[in-house]
Amino acid sequence: MGAAHQEAIKQFQYLMEDVDDSLKVTFENMHQGYITETLVRFLKARDWNALKAHKMLVDCLQWRIENVIDNILAKPILPADLYRAVRDSHLVGLSGYSKEGLPVVAIGAGLSTFDKASVHYYVQSHIQMNEYRDRVILPSASKKYGRHIGTCLKVLDMTGLKLSALNQIKLLTVLTTIDDLNYPEKTDAYYIVNAPYIFSACWKVVKPLLQERTKRKVQVLQGNGRDELLKVMDYASLPHFCKQQGSGSSRFNGNGTNANCFSFDHTFHQQLYNYVKQQVSRTETVSPIKQGSFHVDFPVPNPDEARIARTIEVEFHRLGDQNGLIKPLNGLKVDG
Repeated sequence: MGAAHQEAIKQFQYLMEDVDDSLKVTFENMHQGYITETLVRFLKARDWNALKAHKMLVDCLQWRIENVIDNILAKPILPADLYRAVRDSHLVGLSGYSKEGLPVVAIGAGLSTFDKASVHYYVQSHIQMNEYRDRVILPSASKKYGRHIGTCLKVLDMTGLKLSALNQIKLLTVLTTIDDLNYPEKTDAYYIVNAPYIFSACWKVVKPLLQERTKRKVQVLQGNGRDELLKVMDYASLPHFCKQQGSGSSRFNGNGTNANCFSFDHTFHQQLYNYVKQQVSRTETVSPIKQGSFHVDFPVPNPDEARIARTIEVEFHRLGDQNGLIKPLNGLKVDG
């Protein structure tokens, strides 16, 4: 790390000394003892401009307070069948760890439908997994490997991606914006597998709009990416959709539910759900737990994200017009 970066860190540290005490409390929950590493993440997200990074972090801390994010892991999605429905329609899970100890997050981007619950449940679940990653998974990995581990790898399976995914653009933009503004630089690499033509067409027009540091992280692999992924992780940590020969489906591959890391019955999701229930047991004597989604304010996408979302919409419509397949865009389901 060069002298300019070291100076930016010092300036950032100085600026953080003057923040309100209430922000410092949520900052402690956020950095988990790794203050400098957290500041560096926000500096990277703002091209090492300390003033811009400071504003970004303060805005993030205020968002955490206003939306009570520190307590979100004590807000279960009830009943359990509803959480199972969320898991069945937003395909994401932890398949293992890389050879360097980074968690491997698998995402069934092509087959996620987001149609079994209101948008608020999907946002709640997404933030809960972020917080569980940062408070439990990454600290445990750091302890196991004897060094700070603050990022993960993501493997995105595009199996089943269709033009109907246009209906999910608004929700996906919400989730992406939450991550970009409040959980920046938490992913070291994005591996795209089982990419159909529709993804290739969209990637061609979206890639030029991405920042260089983001483009460097994205790798589009051939087929299910098995051979390339085995260079960075062991076979046991491969997502289930990468273990078979050739391309495969995200949803129901592997022998048994525990082989499918998207399943509610998978070890990761069972541990996460049980962790939330344990947090509830510590707080329910203070206030009874009620059913209903945990509403979080949706952040406004920055101009770059809005432009990317619009570009994807335009490309989907172009492809749909060629095939006569595009239907009117549905709105987000926000009840519940």
